[in-house]
Amino acid sequence: MIRKPEEIVIRPMTPDDIENVLVVERACFSDPWSAEVFSATLLLPYAHYYVAEITEEGGSRRIIGECGVRDIVGEGEITNVAVHPDWQGFGVATRMLGTVLARSVEEGMTAFTLEVRAGNRPAIALYEKYGFRTEGIRAGFYEKPVEDALIMWRRDSLCEP
Repeated sequence: MIRKPEEIVIRPMTPDDIENVLVVERACFSDPWSAEVFSATLLLPYAHYYVAEITEEGGSRRIIGECGVRDIVGEGEITNVAVHPDWQGFGVATRMLGTVLARSVEEGMTAFTLEVRAGNRPAIALYEKYGFRTEGIRAGFYEKPVEDALIMWRRDSLCEP
């Protein structure tokens, strides 16, 4: 299996990707989005979703990650960042988030926010690497299991970690 981040393509998500994105969602989240939610979200003109894709030996393509942002009056709300567990630790999330932030700045977004489980140290470290800072807490925000969410903001438009 390929394990080189440079062989990963980050591209816009299409409706044809949804079933494969659901594999990533189910592997990563206790309360994953449904196909219906992704279908509806991809129709929103202010939502921009991307996938990380590899080409495996034999030429078949596999989606190994997904990341999305919604443009809320010039501020980006990062809604999903997920990498299949088989691919975590190889820089996939870093590449996806960097791509999403850079393209969002090109679209005119000037600040970004997200929620993350308070106990998700790897995700928090990734967001901090990109300049996000904790500015609040949503008590009991997550279910399965119940956990607080950190509200993180990045209030500049630089995209580099």
